[in-house]
Amino acid sequence: MLDVVVTGIGLVSALGTSLEDSWQQLIAGKSGIELHQPFPDLEPRPLGLIGKQPVELRMLTKLVVDSALKDAGLIQPLSDCGVVIGSSRSHQASWEEMARKTWATGVGDKGDKGTRRQGDKENNSSFHPSSHPPLSPSPHPPLPPSLPPLSWLDTLPHMNAIAAARQIGATGIVLAPMAACATGIWAIAQAVLLIQTGQCQRVIVGAVEAPVTPLTITGFQQMGASAKTGAYPFDKHREGLVLGEGAAVFVLESAELAKQRQAKIYGQILGFCLTADAYHANSSEPEGRSAIACVKQCLERSHLTFSDIDYIHAHGTATQMNDRIESMVIQRLFPKQVAVSSTKGATGHTLGASGALGVAFSLLALKNQILPPCVGLKVAEFDLDFVTTAREAEIRQVLCLSFGFGGQNAAIALAKEFSSAER
Repeated sequence: MLDVVVTGIGLVSALGTSLEDSWQQLIAGKSGIELHQPFPDLEPRPLGLIGKQPVELRMLTKLVVDSALKDAGLIQPLSDCGVVIGSSRSHQASWEEMARKTWATGVGDKGDKGTRRQGDKENNSSFHPSSHPPLSPSPHPPLPPSLPPLSWLDTLPHMNAIAAARQIGATGIVLAPMAACATGIWAIAQAVLLIQTGQCQRVIVGAVEAPVTPLTITGFQQMGASAKTGAYPFDKHREGLVLGEGAAVFVLESAELAKQRQAKIYGQILGFCLTADAYHANSSEPEGRSAIACVKQCLERSHLTFSDIDYIHAHGTATQMNDRIESMVIQRLFPKQVAVSSTKGATGHTLGASGALGVAFSLLALKNQILPPCVGLKVAEFDLDFVTTAREAEIRQVLCLSFGFGGQNAAIALAKEFSSAER
């Protein structure tokens, strides 16, 4: 089986607009979560925003793809490169804005004189922030001249991946996974398979999320899942999740190709597993059976034992249910001394991109031999070796976990680069 390595990373989060900035802020114990009110009709909430206002999905994607290619020392176009870019929300912000504008222009004060009809001047396929006056000011920063107005076709769920392919001139396979909070790891798993099956030697892969929209904020509030003051993973006084914007994109290559071009290597992807609870739309199976199976199969495929794992980057959403079940799974399977942390107290919960951000931070932990802290954790509810402040440690193998709505479980094992013969 071909070894697959990571040769480039692009990352943007509430902690910073580059990989290095985000990492330095993280290991310093900083949080990018602040109180914001991006929508006048909604009360202020803690959010992990990249800027002062919600970011536009296309801008975020372009930035991280460019950063990943630059980091890997690659120059566009890359026609033979695969593209796998996932998102759990995709262009939802644009869909909501389109709906607001349709409502604003489609309802008249009297009779039907304001009603939209097929063939009316406004009824066309183009969408742009200046097309019609919205009910409230657009939350998005103005688009630069290099990005054309959106057509409604451009907002279909897979079109962000297509846009990334156009950006780098890739004419190979394009995939757009969507699996709630498990999206990022699922995307990386698909990219690994493309390389190991010989369909590609190189894949641009990751996940991008711009989830701060009125519907998403209100939806999590209605579920009772969102925090009022901040994100405190695994803490006795945790309140729930905090939405965060973010993206992480990687350059994956066969080890042979990476060595041929003398590329720097962050680490190697040893194995992964994806399972489903088949239990409930938004509640995890209480005994964690499918999550346990996911972790076990991931390690078996990676030729690792539980004691081989030096660090677990946990999903750690700071919700009551996730943190309780995830802690139970870790306690049942791993030695007590395994280091554990979640970075969502620093970045917020970036939904579909969270697993990709977790992999990026895990690779930097391997590279720098530093365990990132569980920002926001003050009084742990669970008996695990939580990393509360960054600390140096010998790290050879790490495990990154994601658990998504619908009971979608994902685990991926990473290591400092070494050959299959050494395992």
